[in-house]
Amino acid sequence: MNNLKSDFPASIVVFFVALPLCLGIALASGAPLISGLIAGIVGGIIVGSLSGSQIGVSGPAAGLAAIVLTAITSLGGFETFLVAVVLAGIFQIILGAMKAGVIGYFFPASVIKGMLSAIGIIIILKQIPHFFGYDADWEGDLSFIEADGGNTFSRLFMTVKQISTGSTIISVISLALLILWDKVLIHKGAIFRIIQGPIVAVALGIIYSISFSGDATLGISPEHLVAVPIFDLSAGIANQLTFPNFAAIQNTEVWIVAITICVVASLETLLCVEATDKIDPHKRVTPTNRELFAQGVGNVISGVIGGLPITQVIVRSSANIQSRNKTKASAIIHGFLLLIAVFILPNVINLIPLSVLAAILLMVGYKLAKPALFKSMYRLGKKQFVPFIVTIVGIVFTDLLVGIIMGLATSLVIILLESFNNSHFMHLKKEESLSSIVLAEEVTFFNKAAILKSLQEIPDGNKLEIDFRATVFIDYDVIEILHEFQEKASERDISITFIFEKEKVESPTNLIERLLDKRKVQA
Repeated sequence: MNNLKSDFPASIVVFFVALPLCLGIALASGAPLISGLIAGIVGGIIVGSLSGSQIGVSGPAAGLAAIVLTAITSLGGFETFLVAVVLAGIFQIILGAMKAGVIGYFFPASVIKGMLSAIGIIIILKQIPHFFGYDADWEGDLSFIEADGGNTFSRLFMTVKQISTGSTIISVISLALLILWDKVLIHKGAIFRIIQGPIVAVALGIIYSISFSGDATLGISPEHLVAVPIFDLSAGIANQLTFPNFAAIQNTEVWIVAITICVVASLETLLCVEATDKIDPHKRVTPTNRELFAQGVGNVISGVIGGLPITQVIVRSSANIQSRNKTKASAIIHGFLLLIAVFILPNVINLIPLSVLAAILLMVGYKLAKPALFKSMYRLGKKQFVPFIVTIVGIVFTDLLVGIIMGLATSLVIILLESFNNSHFMHLKKEESLSSIVLAEEVTFFNKAAILKSLQEIPDGNKLEIDFRATVFIDYDVIEILHEFQEKASERDISITFIFEKEKVESPTNLIERLLDKRKVQA
């Protein structure tokens, strides 16, 4: 019950963030609007219940919108596409059983922090037009290049000529209220922690839209309000849903789309898990294999009842954390709130101005991309700061996965350079005609180039000592290089002495076996 005092208010905030995103992503995907809401409901209730994450929130993802749009067209219809969603879910369940979730641990911290900051920046840039009542772009779009050929920045310039007075007034009031709530009121009493600022902002937005309805200047026209589809409950819910055409399961292209969705959705989920775990104030660790299983079950159910593919989503998860949730109950409750919004209160929900929701998202974006994070990353040095910035630039100007790949590639180059420069120490004693190579504790495949270069630079006629005493692990590729150099050393009149734990051995004939044995003993 104590947790519910935190989780229920947080669930309402997440609901307000998720609602326009579910609708916007469905619109951008060329799918029925209800399919986005179904994915949000399943992501909240089903995935939230099965997941081991206490902070993650799942639903339709903007990163899959382009894939879904293309797939629906190429497969010849939404019903056939739903088969691919179901298959993708089955594949994710298999990945979870195979413990593929370990992939999530291989993303560098600098790249993950860059992803968080980039998404924060994108949220701010994308929500500014909505804040001023210019809603030409769909909610939840994270791509730099937009569907109409414009881009994030051109949309900002167009906003200047398309400002809606009513939307702007209520969004400015809402943003001021949210800042006041976050900086001042929340510290004034428990009531301000239980009733979140976004809830009050949305309530004010509804009151405003009703009060000025029909006013040509101050009113908010329907296109600037939330637009939840109205269900005719008397006609039966099942009759208004779309179901998969399982007769298309023999279509090879359906399987290709399913694999694509599985890979992209799983990567986005694992990235989100890694990112949200880093900003979790309680520093809990999400079991990634269980997360893949939960996402898989969610996608199977979503596909069966006509929903879009599901992933864990950073925007909703961040809003959940910022709203001070305690457990995954907030994600589950937000799913039920979406269900209520669709089937019980659509007329009330459709009075919410999009500009108020934009104000809420601006706060989410700012907290993800705080200037303090940039300062702290800069202080860590170039090895952390450069991948961080490259990831941000890549995501802002392309999309999430491309930006992540750019950040990973940059981190890999830095690792290779570090390995090249620091793989070993080399001391040349020219007066004694002696060269000495002391190998590091771990010598891996990445060290090949540096070691090979050093061996080539040994002067002809020199004596060479290679010291393995500090080495705990040596990659077989490096062992081969040393063995090949040993075989050719006599041609350059180089005599080699290998220093092991307690002995010096001149060119042993069983070098490979000795090094492999050393590695086994040390391991």
